[in-house]
Amino acid sequence: MKEEARPLVHVATIGQAHGVRGAVTVRSFLEDPADLQRYNPLKGEDGRKFVLKLLSQRKPGVFVAEVAGIGDRDQAEALRNTRLFISRDALPAPQDDEYYHADLVGLEARDRDGARFGKVVAVQDFGAGDLLEIELASRRTVFVPFTRAIVPEVDLGRGHLVIDPPPGLLDEGGPEERPGDVEG
Repeated sequence: MKEEARPLVHVATIGQAHGVRGAVTVRSFLEDPADLQRYNPLKGEDGRKFVLKLLSQRKPGVFVAEVAGIGDRDQAEALRNTRLFISRDALPAPQDDEYYHADLVGLEARDRDGARFGKVVAVQDFGAGDLLEIELASRRTVFVPFTRAIVPEVDLGRGHLVIDPPPGLLDEGGPEERPGDVEG
């Protein structure tokens, strides 16, 4: 009997090599970033398993870590940009009105009348809070702030969320260019 695949959650990314003995930097995306080593072994996208030992914190959410089996700078540098995952089942249940990004990706985006207009393809944070990246029917993507005012309803059980976007956000046309309009 084939084991059913469990959803994986991206919890960290290995950065650059640190020193000559195989240490790396690692950015943790966990609520408490230092909890990272508690979830060992972590899984890479290619299925490899990684056991981390956090050595020190460089800045909030970024650590210097040893990776089991990695003993020199060249091996450490080869791990740069490796994304690390854990099973969704390993994480604690979120509180009311809290969601794991992995749970939001794939949800249908609907308007207040229930009409489907897109799908959540990613959750981004460029420094000013979470943004839902919604792929529209035209395959164009838009970013929607993940706030209660704009996303008043999330229904994980039914696989959708409701978006009440600001005017113009979901317009398919985009800005029109008029001949002769030149800045300067």
